[in-house]
Amino acid sequence: MSAQRFSRAALAPMPWKNGGGTTQEIVSWPPGAGLDSFGWRCSIATIAAAGPFSVFAGIDRCIMLLDGDGVRLFTHDGAIDHALDVPHRPFAFSGEAAIDCEMFGGPSSDFNVMTRRGQWRAQVRVLDAASAIEAAPHGVLLAVHGAWRVDDWPMQEGEGVHWADAAHAWQAQPLSADARLLAVRIVAA
Repeated sequence: MSAQRFSRAALAPMPWKNGGGTTQEIVSWPPGAGLDSFGWRCSIATIAAAGPFSVFAGIDRCIMLLDGDGVRLFTHDGAIDHALDVPHRPFAFSGEAAIDCEMFGGPSSDFNVMTRRGQWRAQVRVLDAASAIEAAPHGVLLAVHGAWRVDDWPMQEGEGVHWADAAHAWQAQPLSADARLLAVRIVAA
């Protein structure tokens, strides 16, 4: 799969099973894989109500607030208690964790990456300056604030690129003072 551009505005929302929000899938690999068979998956979720997260055995997860008031993520055994209330700060946790969430206010949107443990791992960074992004066989870049130029492609906020099965390195240049670019490199474990 070569590099594919995408826009958050064009991603179809799918309701959660529990009705607590919606998910917009950016990419899942391999193509056509379901929730029980993907190697890695990136999506944007809107959390509209308090409630439990789905459990994904054997999966490493990373979540990052994009916009909204945020949520408190916690387990009832006290192992995890995290305020996801500052945009653009990734938080990693195990998919086995029985995570529950409480709303801090209105709906929030977050970026999620999930990788199958032992096969893939995600390296998640938020860039705020001109950067060389090291080659990776799979990944996602998303302009989360402001405008960017990635190689020769201009990207407005909410636009990005994903790639799989073809190593790519990138040059990223912010086009505004407060620009932020989410860079996810997915590499073999």
